[in-house]
Amino acid sequence: MGGYHTPVLFFETIDGLAVKPDGIYIDCTAGGGGHSSAIAERLTGNGRLISIDRDPDAIEQLHKRLGSNEHVAIVQSSFGNIAAVAASQGVDRVDGVLMDLGVSSHQLDCGERGFSYHADAPLDMRMSSEGTSAADLVATLGQRELADIFFKYGEEKFSNKIAAAICREREKQPIETTLQLADIIRDCYPAAARRDGHPARKVFQALRIAVNDELGELERVLPAAFELLGQGGRLAVITFHSLEDRMTKRTMASWCEGCTCPPQFPVCVCGKKPRAKLVTRKPVTATDDELQNNNRSRSAKLRVCEKL
Repeated sequence: MGGYHTPVLFFETIDGLAVKPDGIYIDCTAGGGGHSSAIAERLTGNGRLISIDRDPDAIEQLHKRLGSNEHVAIVQSSFGNIAAVAASQGVDRVDGVLMDLGVSSHQLDCGERGFSYHADAPLDMRMSSEGTSAADLVATLGQRELADIFFKYGEEKFSNKIAAAICREREKQPIETTLQLADIIRDCYPAAARRDGHPARKVFQALRIAVNDELGELERVLPAAFELLGQGGRLAVITFHSLEDRMTKRTMASWCEGCTCPPQFPVCVCGKKPRAKLVTRKPVTATDDELQNNNRSRSAKLRVCEKL
């Protein structure tokens, strides 16, 4: 699967997509090409795969790994643009779409990208390496705005205290590196609370989500991906935190919902029919073996639905 990124729930995801040799597929978050390679290996004849990623490092890796594969088209873009990307490739119907959300192993391990609180680096966190960085948010947002981000996207219970500390510290000097921010966060945590993982984890997650508009992207891509699916097409989504999973779960449930008439009605008058069925009735999680080999799989959940 390569060393750039270790995909979680790898076999479960590929099985869930039920890849057809002559089908058309989109990997919205291709990363190092782990899932994309597995899909491409199953394609023959007119089978096609569009591999999308907004990270230039990922695009470089994808070209090294899959650039010579005649079945694969590699596109640098945000996955929220899935409809435009598909149209640019002459595709209006697909047999499957995959989304592996969150941050990749490479992004975490590449200290200079600023995603990790374990290495000192510029406070960046931009997946596309363009636009507003985490340092920009920390430098310009007000205390209330910062606290809202930390609480909404990181479920950080010390959000107000941390936001206030950031505003105080940036008056003394700019907060430009990951360890500067991590130290500020740590000092806001009571000693007893520091035993429950690294104090900076939730704030770094929240900033990353805000910088990359991850929930906005997901909200846009889910309906767009579903519209691209042909009959029997499957959508597989791997999430890593509750906000992503909740949005995915509710959206899939809405597609699967049928008649909404009151139970006392003798016959249906709303005419609403399910547009999809769940392939996974409950989210698929990592096995004990995977958890032992890849601790980043501990929060992963896979949901798959099929268009009717």
